[in-house]
Amino acid sequence: MMEQWKTILENYLDEKLVQMILSNPRTKDGSKKIQIRPLLLKGTLIFQASEYKNNQVFHHNLTRETVPARVAEWMEQMRQLEVEHQQGKVHALVSKKGKVTVKTSRHACTEKKVDLSHNRAKKYILDPEVKVPFLVDLGVQTREGKIVNSRYDKFRQINRFLEFVEDILPALPRDREVVILDFGCGKSYLTFAMYYYLHQLKKYDIRIVGLDLKADVIAHCNQLKDRYGYEKLSFLAGDIADYDGVNQVDMVVTLHACDTATDYALDKAVRWGAKVILSVPCCQHEVNGQIENELLAPVLKYGLLKERMSALLTDGIRANLLEEAGYQVQILEFIDMEHTPKNILIRGVKMDRAGAKADKSASGKMDKSVPVKGGDVHALIEALHVHPTLDILRSKEAVDE
Repeated sequence: MMEQWKTILENYLDEKLVQMILSNPRTKDGSKKIQIRPLLLKGTLIFQASEYKNNQVFHHNLTRETVPARVAEWMEQMRQLEVEHQQGKVHALVSKKGKVTVKTSRHACTEKKVDLSHNRAKKYILDPEVKVPFLVDLGVQTREGKIVNSRYDKFRQINRFLEFVEDILPALPRDREVVILDFGCGKSYLTFAMYYYLHQLKKYDIRIVGLDLKADVIAHCNQLKDRYGYEKLSFLAGDIADYDGVNQVDMVVTLHACDTATDYALDKAVRWGAKVILSVPCCQHEVNGQIENELLAPVLKYGLLKERMSALLTDGIRANLLEEAGYQVQILEFIDMEHTPKNILIRGVKMDRAGAKADKSASGKMDKSVPVKGGDVHALIEALHVHPTLDILRSKEAVDE
């Protein structure tokens, strides 16, 4: 088999290789994926294989001569090999009996640049080499401005959130003050990050209000914002449902507001006509305590499955209700599942009167058409025998109007 793989790969093992992916494992207890890329190590071209196994990554440095043998060995565990090269592509499939089927394409991957550096730096919105006072005080950076190793997950989370903010910048006005409400701000990692990014880096005229129930946390956040000179950032202790400190808001952020607190925040955002909504829900207990459906009963009898299904249904219903209110909605992954299961972000951008959507999204450009409707959310609510808070609040507003 080694000679066969050598023949398949020999024209692609050079500095123009973009990447090689071995995937679709035959068993659950072996390697999940192997990625191979070229790099220059002390001036010598080698091929680094990253083997993903048991939630760890193992690196192997291979020469051009040793790659085919290792690929042959790994492909005894895998069913698929994909090669991307600046001169073309290879797609190989291995059957259960070991037969290899190869398809090649002359379509060049010239748009993908090859980085031969050993340590390719991840490009973050916040430069990890630049000292930022709030990151120091929050324990993410050292006093010297270096990211604390044990806090790199938090640094990545902050940058991931700012990527979502960067996507919606076209929806925020440039000719006046932008008002942002952050409900359930907690220790305010992301609130400080938003202010720093939008005001200091992007030069927006913004005012941000952070709201949370914990008075001691709010007091500490106000001390920090005074220390940084963030004049248009303020923190208040209070309940989301009762807050009426503003009449008009451009963006509403709600991160890990527990259970129905998310629904009150979303309803407030719609009532204010917020142009942007960014919401990471948490602890969706409401539907879990109400859901009844004869067809789903065989699944719902398992507590863990019922809990997870209820959480997904809750967010799906929320997304549809926001669409009804005139928002173009996406469900996005906030951070990797390995860090927390509560990793869904609901992003809503208010459509203009003609129904046109915003220009950009996390996955690329949004088209300008009205989204295709996938069914009646109210029929779903009735079928599940649930009474979601957001649906009640939106129905109440419709009656009031």
